[in-house]
Parts: sequence; C-alpha cells; structure tokens
Amino acid sequence: MQVKTAIFTLCCAIIFSLLMLDGALAEKRVALVIGNSAYKNAPKLTNPANDATAMSLLLQRAGFDVVESRQNLGIVEMRRSIRDFGDKLQGADIAVVYFAGHGLEVDGTNYLVPVDATLERDVDVEDEAISLDRIVRILEPAKRLRLVILDACRDNPFVRSMKRTLGTRSIGDRGLAKVEPATTDTLIAFAAKAGSTASDGAGANSPFTTALVNNIATPGLDLRIAFGKVRDEVMKATGNKQEPFVYGSLGGTTVALVPGSDVSGTVTASPSANATTEIRRAYELVMQIGTKQAWQQFLSTYSVGLYADLARQQLAKLEAEEAKTDAARKMEEPGKAKPPTTPSQSAPAAVPKSAEAPRAAKRVVCNKWGCQDVKPGCWVEKRPSGSDMEDFVICK
Repeated sequence: MQVKTAIFTLCCAIIFSLLMLDGALAEKRVALVIGNSAYKNAPKLTNPANDATAMSLLLQRAGFDVVESRQNLGIVEMRRSIRDFGDKLQGADIAVVYFAGHGLEVDGTNYLVPVDATLERDVDVEDEAISLDRIVRILEPAKRLRLVILDACRDNPFVRSMKRTLGTRSIGDRGLAKVEPATTDTLIAFAAKAGSTASDGAGANSPFTTALVNNIATPGLDLRIAFGKVRDEVMKATGNKQEPFVYGSLGGTTVALVPGSDVSGTVTASPSANATTEIRRAYELVMQIGTKQAWQQFLSTYSVGLYADLARQQLAKLEAEEAKTDAARKMEEPGKAKPPTTPSQSAPAAVPKSAEAPRAAKRVVCNKWGCQDVKPGCWVEKRPSGSDMEDFVICK
C-alpha cells in the first residue's frame, strides 16, 4: 500500500511539473527593439543600429512570439511604432522594450530622442521626444514581467543649445535621471547608473549590449542574477568606469526571460526542422531591418546553410549599391574629373577650312569709302591677282 501511495504521489508530482513547464513554454513574450544612429541635429552614433540588430536576433532566437525591430526613427515613426506595439501586448505575459540611441533628462523626466529632434527649447522635449514614462505605461498590460532596457546614457548633445524657458527647470548634461517604477513586476535597466554616462566601446556593439547578449537570455536564469552578471561584465570591460543599474523589483519567484530550455548560438551543423524555422525567422527579421550591419550580424550567428548563402547575396547587393553611390558622390564633388563622354554625346568637331564647301568669289572695287556690290551674307577678302593683291567679295 505504501508503495502504491508513493508511486501515485510521484506521478502527481511529474504531471504537475509538466503542466508547470507547459505553462512556462506557452507564455506569450513580445519585444520592441529600437536603434537610433543617424541623428540629423546631434552627433551620429555608430553602435545603436548594430546593438538593436544584435538584441533583435537574440530575442528571436529566444523564442519570442513578437520581435518588432526598428531603426533610425523620427518622432512620427517612433510614436507609431510604440502605439502599434501596444496593440500587440494584449495577452502578453512578458513584454520587453529595448532602446539604443541618445537619451536625456529634463526636469527629472527621462526622454528617448528620435533622429529628427531639434530641441531648441527645454519644452520641446514634450513634442519632439518620447518620455520613458510613456514606455512604461504602454507595458502595463503585460501580466508577469515588464522590462525596459536603455542603452542611452550618453552626454546630452543638446545641453548647450537648448534654451531654458524657466530658470528653475533643470536640464541634465550627463546620462539619465533615477527612476522608481510605479507598477509591480517592472524592471528598468540603464547602461549606466543615473547621472553617469555609458561607453560605446571599440567593437561593433557597446559593452552593455555585448553583456546583455551574453547573459540575459540564458535559459532558466533569473533576470536579477542575469543583470548582476551584466553589471560585472561591463565593469570589467570598462575598467570600473561604467556601472549598469536596474531599477524596480520583482516577486520571490524565479523570473527568467527564457524558460529552462536551450537557446542555440552559432549554427555550424546541419539544422533540425526547428532550427531551420528559427533561422528562417531570423532571416525574415533581418530582411525587415535591411541594413549592412544587420546582415553581418546574421552571418556572425548563422554561418552556413541556405539562409547564410542568401544573406551573403543580400550583403553583396548592399555593398555594390553602396560602392555605386560613393562613386557617384565623388564624381559630383568640385574639382573631380567627369567621365569621358561617348562619341554621340561629344560636340561636333570643327570643319577645317580646306574641307568647307567652295565659296563664290567676285572681284570688287573698293576705295576709302567702302566696296561696291557687297550684299548681306558676303564679305571682302584680299586675294592675289597676277602680281598684285585685289579685293574680292565672297558669298556663301
């Protein structure tokens, strides 16, 4: 009897575990990733576009149901992307927003800066930038985890040109301001703690994003531990000059971005059917981004196979278009030689006098008052006549 009871208890435990695992695997996870590099009125940034591509591929490999990846957005496109992402949050358990680019703080409020922002006055941030508060509000429908990741803790590029409309209004010049999320189960991760700046690093990705890619999608790893590993890795890479910081809190249960199953890395062997689907989804995501850096990031992750070959073709196409554009731009620069014209484009060559049609010549009498019988379209030339030079009228 005791044996039967033990077996029954064990079976119940196994079934319960499977149900719990199935529930974890069935979680709906959605993400919005934005990378702004090509700023028009502020210093351009090299890494954000690369960082956004790396994060998009990471979340896609992690099995997220929705990964919306956007780059170099103006204020209208940025607002629309955030609004549309809010529609896809319905029924989501985990929601993530990642932003890389310029960020700034005005009067204690943090803002994410679109590429077309001008920000001549401090009040313009409300019209030309997106507040962090709005991002957090958009994530409220998520049931289990709301996560905002900002690789935007740089010097404020507008601080010297931005006019204050009120003398009491503060404009931050370094990094972002400290935040305290008002909603539960919400984390806001800064690349550097409030009031300090983050490094772009010397590589293709910033130290912060590099550490994120290395740690936060580890299967089954609680996010609080994952961000602790990110902090340690960034501080080591920057010589303790940059300390990432996470604001907010979670409950007492383990909250992992990825359930406790393997997330594949670089693919070097023949993929299975599931892996092929994964690669295809990543390929479609990079097609959506469509930049040279995105294809390079894809090939660094998926090095062989049909989709890798297709990616190389797409990359070669972009490089050829880039070379063609550069060549055309150089030819338009002042002082640059123009390409030789074809014979059909060149001006007609002058006809030598010897090849011209013969002209009629008639001797004419000239004196100090002029010459006789010189009609319109005719002119007078001196020509030899015997041993003398005489005047002749020439007509076409």
